[in-house]
Amino acid sequence: MGKSGAAETGVGELKKELRRLVKAIIEGDDGRVETYEEAAKALEALKDLRFRGSGNSNGNLANQRKAERRQASVAIPEHFLCPISAELMQDPVVLASGQTYDRRFIQEWLSSGNLNCPRTQQVLSDTTLTPNHLVRSMISQWCTEHGVTLPPLDDEQEEGLITRKERNALSRILDKLSLSSSIPDRKQAVRELRLLTKGSRSFRALVGENPGTIPLLLSALSVPGLYSDTAVQGDIVTTVLNLSIHDSNKKIIGDNPQAIPSLIDVLKTGTMETRSNSAAALFSLSALDANKLKIGELGAMKPLVELLEEGSPSAKKDAGSAIFSLCMVHDNRARAVREGVVGVVLTAITHQSLVDESLAILALLSGHQEAVEEIADTSGVPPLLGIIKDSSCARNKENAVVVLFAVCMHDRTKLREVGEEEKSNGSISRLAQNGTSRARRKATGILDKWKRTLHSTHYSY
Repeated sequence: MGKSGAAETGVGELKKELRRLVKAIIEGDDGRVETYEEAAKALEALKDLRFRGSGNSNGNLANQRKAERRQASVAIPEHFLCPISAELMQDPVVLASGQTYDRRFIQEWLSSGNLNCPRTQQVLSDTTLTPNHLVRSMISQWCTEHGVTLPPLDDEQEEGLITRKERNALSRILDKLSLSSSIPDRKQAVRELRLLTKGSRSFRALVGENPGTIPLLLSALSVPGLYSDTAVQGDIVTTVLNLSIHDSNKKIIGDNPQAIPSLIDVLKTGTMETRSNSAAALFSLSALDANKLKIGELGAMKPLVELLEEGSPSAKKDAGSAIFSLCMVHDNRARAVREGVVGVVLTAITHQSLVDESLAILALLSGHQEAVEEIADTSGVPPLLGIIKDSSCARNKENAVVVLFAVCMHDRTKLREVGEEEKSNGSISRLAQNGTSRARRKATGILDKWKRTLHSTHYSY
């Protein structure tokens, strides 16, 4: 057999092995790390066997232009497209819901305060983004086969976009922020930093390379002539928010001893807009579990709950997102309950305000005994039944029945209210048949408990 025939045999065997491994992962729900690694190795070996020695030059301008034209005409497989952007994924990551997205788009979705998976609408118990190396390798292989240029990873792209002009701009800003500068110069520097970090991802990455920028920025909050200026205070908080969007900056900011306490202080005393941005910054930083603990321990929960109760609509949303994220850590759930979050979110649900976020918070707290007791003791069942009966949102129905199940297991007398609703409208039965899988389980559990209660009452003397 000639060299070409041998190569084709090798390709066929590798394709067969790759199909077996991918099938094991997708259809067999194989969660072993070894299987993913074997698939990635098989894909890499297939790429090497198919394309080594091809003689193609990536640096050839004519070939590059030809590849660009081909990219515009080739139909990209649907599973390589980000569900949010509908574009070829650069850096595929897996969300807690099991869905894969391009990192930059799902990160922007989460950083905007969304608490659910865009595709499934499932409320996320964890916002960790796990690299999907297998899909990345498959995309790389497909791009090679079709002459499509695979964009670099987002972080690589950001580093490449940092210009000398931006480095010089940061240097000038740092000079103006120094303690020896005048108050007007420092005000101007803070404003420039806010504007640059808002519009440029590469500049946010650049500041991360210079961690001394953050303490210098925050030091302005201790200068009387600056701290009393609400505009400066707003610029500083918004700059911290902008910087926190860049993943690598989250740890840098969280590790700074001034950063989180300063945000919490502004959360208590700032203007409504600044308090809202402070809550948004705390939400962004809380993507790291270590920051969740610090934020809770340093006393952010009380002012967040107060903002959730009394803030503007956008401020309430930012506060709700931050509270939900912080409550993923068990210790923070106790803090939230202690600061009165249950009463605040029940009132919001009753008034049809911030319903999505409020139900998500209650569902997260439904495993906390004190929270369940408070819901039971403060007439929390009727608004939950109202959501189950009238809401058109499957996710809200699910969260409501999760909380209702916990309340009924704690206080069996609440089954009477459930029974009255069931006899009048059959809302729980409909949910048990047509809800999400989790909603069906909880609704069925409530119905079973209610029916057993009816049975025992009927035969008691």
